[in-house]
Amino acid sequence: MSVLTPLLLRGLTGPARRLPVPRAQIHSKPPREQLGTMDIAIGLTSCFLCFLLPSGWVLTHLDSYKKRE
Repeated sequence: MSVLTPLLLRGLTGPARRLPVPRAQIHSKPPREQLGTMDIAIGLTSCFLCFLLPSGWVLTHLDSYKKRE
């Protein structure tokens, strides 16, 4: 590595450090209706069925995927 490399890199990244970074104005409000126990149970069950069940099935049948027929 050359002695001039840090100076060249500093020259390339110097102007980028002075650019203003735009900030997003994100505000959240409290929910209009509170979630009930049944709503949470339905949401967790649907997440389990949609994501964990198929991946679990693939992992249990991984040996049959490895076999060549």
